[in-house]
Amino acid sequence: MSVNKPQSGAGPQRAAETDDDLDLFGEGVDESAPKDAAAAPAAARRGRRRWPRIFLAAFLAVVLLVVGVLFYYFRTVSNALNNIHRDPNIMPDETNVAPIAPGKPINFVLMGTDNRPGVSGARSDSLMVAQLSGDREHLYLVSFLRDMWVTVPANKVVNHDSKAKINAAYSWGGPALTVKTLENLTGVNMDHAVIIDFPGFISLTDKLDGVTVYNPQAGKIEGYSFAKGNITIKGDQALKYVRERKDLANGDLDRAARQRAVLTAIIDKSISGDVIANPKKFNDVLNIYSQNVTVDSGLTPATIRKIATSLKFKSGAGVVQVQAPIAGFGKSKDGQAYDIVDEAGVKELSSALKNDRMADYVANHPQ
Repeated sequence: MSVNKPQSGAGPQRAAETDDDLDLFGEGVDESAPKDAAAAPAAARRGRRRWPRIFLAAFLAVVLLVVGVLFYYFRTVSNALNNIHRDPNIMPDETNVAPIAPGKPINFVLMGTDNRPGVSGARSDSLMVAQLSGDREHLYLVSFLRDMWVTVPANKVVNHDSKAKINAAYSWGGPALTVKTLENLTGVNMDHAVIIDFPGFISLTDKLDGVTVYNPQAGKIEGYSFAKGNITIKGDQALKYVRERKDLANGDLDRAARQRAVLTAIIDKSISGDVIANPKKFNDVLNIYSQNVTVDSGLTPATIRKIATSLKFKSGAGVVQVQAPIAGFGKSKDGQAYDIVDEAGVKELSSALKNDRMADYVANHPQ
């Protein structure tokens, strides 16, 4: 039986394969395949190489956007801080404004004035001591009723120490005499002073689109109605709300409580995400502050930044409202009705302010 064998010349013989011909990893190019198929892997590799460049470009765009936003906010804050009116005469000469000491409380005298057109002899329409606690976790707003009968130090109008309502100090000697009167009353050194006038108060609540407070007593004031419960007020309506006292059950005490509540709401709204996340509103609010607030010369832009960055509360929840105690009511020889200072109560309050123990005071005197 014969076996069929390949014959020479019967057809081309295949050459032996070498290692170079073995496409073990599929990386070779089949020359017999269409050119488009051969170009596809190369295009894919070029696409893969482009992704890092696209990612880098997007990352740089985000960085530039963030830097731009931060620059805008920094410039807005810087302009506002630089534009705040500073009065070197707002604090008494005896007051030594010391550098901010870490862990020590900072005391601000807050004065709202009724220096309105047609009103002579401006007086402090609201008076508070705002203490920033040493741990920077709380701001205590302590109201001093404007009719508290206190000793006002000698001044250009009355050249000797005299008994008068505490708001007379502003009329006789401006903010400096007011600060000095508070220091004499409490024995506590005041570090800084801040004044806001009523036109500023009105425009600030407008720019914040109103502030919400709890109103414990329903009533009507010069055409405005205020229901009991949470109410949102702004502008002239807010001004009427904090000025009213005649129709309030507890007179000046309720009025002071309203002032603290509205100020707390303003602080809460000013540092809320609704304002900070809105560049235009943020800019408008800061401009209102800078245009309508006067501070002592010690509150430099750098000092304000340092205080602001040290704060550990981010909302109105960190603000605690306190009323300086009174012991009743009296009448002066010339017929003035006034509030009698609770000497023991003010002494206890003063000790808490002086020793950074306001948390204990508030716990012992819930309001």
